[in-house]
Amino acid sequence: LYSLLYLSGYEDVSMEELKQFRQWGSLTPGHPEHFVTRGVETTTGPLGQGISNAVGMAMAERYCAARFNTDGFDVVDHFTYCICSDGDLMEGVSHETASMAGHFGLGKLICLYDDNEISIDGSTGLAFSEDVCARFEAYGWHVLRVEDGNDLDAIDAAIDTAKLEADRPSMIAVRTHIGFGSPNKQDTASAHGSPLGDEEIALTRERLDWPSKESFHVPHAVLDHMRAAKTKGIRSQAEWLGLMVDYAASHPEACSALTAWQNGELPPGWEDSLPKFEAGGKMATRAASGKVLAAIGPHLDQLVGGSADLTPSNNTWIDGRSNFQKSDPAGGYLRFGVREHGMGSVCNGMALHDLRPYCATFLVFSDYMRPAIRLAALGRLPVIYVFTHDSVGLGEDGPTHQPVEHVMSLRAIPNLTVIRPADANETAEAWRTALQNTTGPTALVLTRQGVPTFDRNQVTPATNAQRGAYVFSDSVAEPDVIFVGTGSELQLAVDAAAVLTDEGVNVRVVSMPSWELFERQPDAYRESVFPSGVTRRLSVEAGVTLGWERWVGLQGKAIGLDRFGASAPANVNFEKFGFTAENVAKEARTLLG
Repeated sequence: LYSLLYLSGYEDVSMEELKQFRQWGSLTPGHPEHFVTRGVETTTGPLGQGISNAVGMAMAERYCAARFNTDGFDVVDHFTYCICSDGDLMEGVSHETASMAGHFGLGKLICLYDDNEISIDGSTGLAFSEDVCARFEAYGWHVLRVEDGNDLDAIDAAIDTAKLEADRPSMIAVRTHIGFGSPNKQDTASAHGSPLGDEEIALTRERLDWPSKESFHVPHAVLDHMRAAKTKGIRSQAEWLGLMVDYAASHPEACSALTAWQNGELPPGWEDSLPKFEAGGKMATRAASGKVLAAIGPHLDQLVGGSADLTPSNNTWIDGRSNFQKSDPAGGYLRFGVREHGMGSVCNGMALHDLRPYCATFLVFSDYMRPAIRLAALGRLPVIYVFTHDSVGLGEDGPTHQPVEHVMSLRAIPNLTVIRPADANETAEAWRTALQNTTGPTALVLTRQGVPTFDRNQVTPATNAQRGAYVFSDSVAEPDVIFVGTGSELQLAVDAAAVLTDEGVNVRVVSMPSWELFERQPDAYRESVFPSGVTRRLSVEAGVTLGWERWVGLQGKAIGLDRFGASAPANVNFEKFGFTAENVAKEARTLLG
């Protein structure tokens, strides 16, 4: 890829950068990263991610084309190409997304399968013997074969044929030879990632009748031929920009919207649609999230997404939308099926294509999509994850479905913003924050069970949740103890504070929906929330306690769950595991001595 970028005229990828392959600070890291090197369109180190991102890009192209194209103005009109390997097609995520692509009939997706029959361990026959072409035909793909990877005319003809197939994605299986030309390394695993060595390079040059012994030599004729791509690209871009000028004159509103999407901008005034929830009663934060989506969805056509077959549980449906399907490419709701990993990888591809994707599943199943979440964080992609059923509070489904370590595990991913709101109004602020975050993904962690909607006339406004942590309620005098709560456990801290206040203890209650947002605040603000002189602190969160020492300190205590849950009604689980106001007050008294 780096060689092709150099040859085709990407000035950043110079010959000197090629010589700095895999070195500190170079533009040619060991696996291409789209945020480092211009011309690299996605970050795909882990196998299976590239083809899956490509599916997302092709879905986005089809959605945007249906949304913006009109007669005479095909302003969104491109094929999505990817190259995949034997290893990519072994990985489970590629199976999930290939199935998706076939179902949705993504005719403008063309994949070239580098079928060299070698992996790191040796022959692919050691572990991989299915008929790949038959498998893709079963997925509903159009499959072609090229028997010689050096036959450029045959490859070109196959691509032309694939471009004529409008209703199915195309897979072109190209038989190649790894380490081609090397007398001793061709078709061996040792050619996968290790240098050939000087002696073998000399033998390879001889076999290929290569005219120069100079390292990094490119004949002028080759460079001139390849650099024609730059001229062609400049011409194509000029034609498209001219089309956009005419489009703007004929369809000014649509052109303005498309430009805003490409720039990552949300329409002005969208925040005015965020609902405000009245105090009183109980509402699960997943239900509140659904109401927020229902309110903002009609104003944000670029906000597209759905659920991994859990729509009624995740509350991710937006009224007025239709399902994205082969027959309805303008549908703004995505049915991912039971494919969490594929869902995450597809959303990464859609984010790279200037959409604002969201996807949903139970929090415990974030494990299934963690590689895609990590790559979204690494690539600073603004994907929004809706993770519901966030604790042992989900009840009878038991420990297989009750997340314990997951919130803390997500917090460990750099550049991922995790928000666990305490009530409906904090949930609205969480969505506001997620949509304003254009430099990385955001995970919304939401309850199944109802939680009180706090009276914001009596406590601090929910808008403060955007700062990650804030003083929810305070004592008149300097606090003797600080309670910290997240999500559904904030109510326990509030109730326990009321008990201790009646006993004459000065208690501050802090709502802390997001560690990451709080970490970004100025030192002075963080000191105002957690004064260094107040060392008696008690956190309450229905998950593992690992990490809470960062906020409660060595003289504080974390109430959590350092074991798996149990199958029982939610209220029973909370009582048995010590998530009650009485237990919080009891632990605080011990802390106070």
